[in-house]
Amino acid sequence: MGRRRLAREIALQALYVADVAPSAAAEAFAIVTRRRDGEQADAETLEFARSLAAGALERRDELDALIAEKAANWSLPRMAAVDRNVLRLAAYELEARPDTPVGVIIDEAIEIVRKYSAEEAPRFVNGVLDGLKARRAPKKKNARKKEP
Repeated sequence: MGRRRLAREIALQALYVADVAPSAAAEAFAIVTRRRDGEQADAETLEFARSLAAGALERRDELDALIAEKAANWSLPRMAAVDRNVLRLAAYELEARPDTPVGVIIDEAIEIVRKYSAEEAPRFVNGVLDGLKARRAPKKKNARKKEP
C-alpha cells in the first residue's frame, strides 16, 4: 500500500472516531495511531494523515453542507458513517489540496470505501464526488498523475 493511501486510511479512521464518539481531532488521531497494527507509518505519512484529519474536522460543517447539496435524497445522518467520513475526507482534499489531482482524490476515496464499506458504497461515493469536483477550478489538460 502506498504512503498516501495509508495516510488517507489513518485520517478516515480518525474522522470515524471523532464522528461516532465525538472527540477533538488531536484526541481522535491519537486513539487511531496508538492502536495501529500491521503496516507502520513513517513520520511523513502520519503528518499527511494528521493534516487531512484535522483539516476535515475543522471544516466539517462546511464540508457537510457541500456533501448534502450533492447527495440527493440522502441526509448525512442517514449515510453510513464510513461513507460520510470518506466523503468528508475527499471533499476536504478537493477544496483544500489543489496540488492533488481530482482523479487521484476520487479514485482513492472509491478504493478506500470499497475496502471499508458496503458493496454499493463506491457507486454512491463516486456520484457525490463527481458532483463536488466541478467546484474545483479546472487545470490545464494533464493526464492523471500517480502519487508517491
